[in-house]
Amino acid sequence: MELSQLDVITRVAGATLLLALAALLARDPRTRRLAAYFAPMALCLAGFLAGNTPEPALRLGGPLGHAAVLAAGYAAVFLWWFCLASFDPTFRPRGGVLAVGLAWLIIASADRGLLGPALEGKGLSWALIGLGLCMIGYLFWRLVRDRAGDLVDERRRARILVVVLLAGQLGADFLVDLAMGLDWGPQGFTIVQNTALLAFAAWLALRLLPVPAPAVIAAPAPLPVRGEEVRLTERLRVLVEVEKVHLEPDLTFADFVRRMGAPERTVRQLINHRLGHDHFRAFLNACRVAEARRLLADPARAGDKLIAIALDSGFASLASFNRAFQAVEGRPPSAFRSLPTPEERPAAF
Repeated sequence: MELSQLDVITRVAGATLLLALAALLARDPRTRRLAAYFAPMALCLAGFLAGNTPEPALRLGGPLGHAAVLAAGYAAVFLWWFCLASFDPTFRPRGGVLAVGLAWLIIASADRGLLGPALEGKGLSWALIGLGLCMIGYLFWRLVRDRAGDLVDERRRARILVVVLLAGQLGADFLVDLAMGLDWGPQGFTIVQNTALLAFAAWLALRLLPVPAPAVIAAPAPLPVRGEEVRLTERLRVLVEVEKVHLEPDLTFADFVRRMGAPERTVRQLINHRLGHDHFRAFLNACRVAEARRLLADPARAGDKLIAIALDSGFASLASFNRAFQAVEGRPPSAFRSLPTPEERPAAF
């Protein structure tokens, strides 16, 4: 097989797989939230694949080719947001993450002439490389920092795999750009790039597509609760309801495991399987929001500012309190406090 044929096959296969996966994720309610981040990433990566070849005759031409070139410049930021959303169900682009993403979109648009010819091709690609390195560093930091509290075994293992895959792929690309220049890209190198993207798309398909549940004829009888599970469940209740460890803003999963007096894997399964939380942070937020509900419903605290309620509930800041309360209750704490009667307030945890 000639290199030109292999070039076309890998690019078409990679783009087709990415776009098909985006459509499948959007159709399933279980993955629709993630599809909102995956779809723009897939379109941008498909645009990158359409033009990532040194052979002009093999590139997509016309208006579609021009649109593909523009979309390719935005791929990095949507890939960044998608990776963050994959490991954090509460992720929304906000604060610094939103600002950096918007900065990338603006600089990439200027580099491609969308903001006028004065900035087109004026070395802004080097600014994007520096910004991209910061984005990669932040992503790796988040994946590693939050790994200990991730209660889903498969997702916790995937964190390290994503770090390795992205570090290898993007690190190699950046080093090549720095050493050989942005315009260097012989056919063999671009084929390797495109093959890596194809492999990444295939891995995502295997990881993200929901597996249909087998038909169940009769509900199985509940498993008996073992004595050790009873002891751990009671210990968990004491830590939350009596010792109120969740009011400590700096509480870590390792500290919690130590106080539980059980192996880390056992504590992880208890919180995930019994209580339904996929991350230790989600478990803490649920406990802290329950405490906040109690304080907001207390007539003696009616005159307290929300920051006082937040700190007394274990939150480190008012912003994190507002986000967590909104996520759990579906309304901000100020709206909860303004309910006209106690009967309208949800029962405390």
